[in-house]
Amino acid sequence: MMNSNEWHSKKMGKFTLRYKPYTLELRHVFTVASFSRSTTPVVLTELEYDGVIGYGEASMPPYLGESQESVINFLNKVDLSGFDSPFQTEEILQYIDQVDSKNTAAKASVDIALHDVLGKLMGQPFYKIWGLNPDLIPPTSYTIGIDTEEMIRKKVAEAGQFKILKVKLGLDTDKMIIDTIRSVTDVPLCADVNQGWKNKEEALELSHWLKEKNVVFLEQPMPKEMIDENAWLTEHSPIPTIADEGCQRLVDVPGLKGVYTGINIKLMKCTGMREAKKMAELAKALDMKVMLGCMTETSCAISAAAQLAPLVDWADLDGALLIGNDIYDGMQVIEGKCILPERPGIGILKK
Repeated sequence: MMNSNEWHSKKMGKFTLRYKPYTLELRHVFTVASFSRSTTPVVLTELEYDGVIGYGEASMPPYLGESQESVINFLNKVDLSGFDSPFQTEEILQYIDQVDSKNTAAKASVDIALHDVLGKLMGQPFYKIWGLNPDLIPPTSYTIGIDTEEMIRKKVAEAGQFKILKVKLGLDTDKMIIDTIRSVTDVPLCADVNQGWKNKEEALELSHWLKEKNVVFLEQPMPKEMIDENAWLTEHSPIPTIADEGCQRLVDVPGLKGVYTGINIKLMKCTGMREAKKMAELAKALDMKVMLGCMTETSCAISAAAQLAPLVDWADLDGALLIGNDIYDGMQVIEGKCILPERPGIGILKK
């Protein structure tokens, strides 16, 4: 492995690609239905063209099956010397997708940096290039991980500016967690079960109880393999269901209509901004709801995702707020609202 402070640099014709590993330190231990962690490994990228530098990022929570080493191995294979201009975006990103079959976070790190370069060359933020109105961005949720009653109250108190909270469920503490939150706040909640429920009848019973507690949707209630059970729950649930682990890329979207009410798009799952926008547009065409999510990420990947946030029904873009060592200045969250900077590309600066 490379030293954590060391940038690896590759000159490829008119492009130069730089990348290095970095470790995000979480403000609190993060617990979901299947694991706990206090750090997230990432790889930071820079793509330079004609003196213009674009920033990118690959974030790899352990369950994705990627690591700093696998991302760096992927980036070592990338060769952009066959391309003359970043405006060959479709061709470049089709090539990137073919370098390896998986490695979606690694692909996203190049996609984000390329979009940043393009926006800087055009002198515009990417939401403007896409013709999107930032006033339409829904308020972002803030994530409360599975924890003790005392810590849940502390986390909710810290999240006072947010108009909606995302709650991790999926263990036998679900009702305790919701009741604890409801003892201190009445803001709407969204529940992320992370495939934690295994019985459709119990899931339906809980969905009715959660609706009474002002929970607005269920994210990935049951394992993604339980297609028929998830479809049954979606048909009977009083609140919408959203596919997360069950929806990775554009090719997955058509088959999810009827199985879930909507999809959760994340740049790290779908290879970046280009495919994320296509997924949002396809889901809308299929009359499905769209949520825009994130991993624990710096303001780099968060600000990239936020460029397409005006397209979605729900935003969950709190990833940079959950870490203590963000090295970029980008999208800000003020009173729960995502405020995009008036800067070209994805809108970030190095701190």
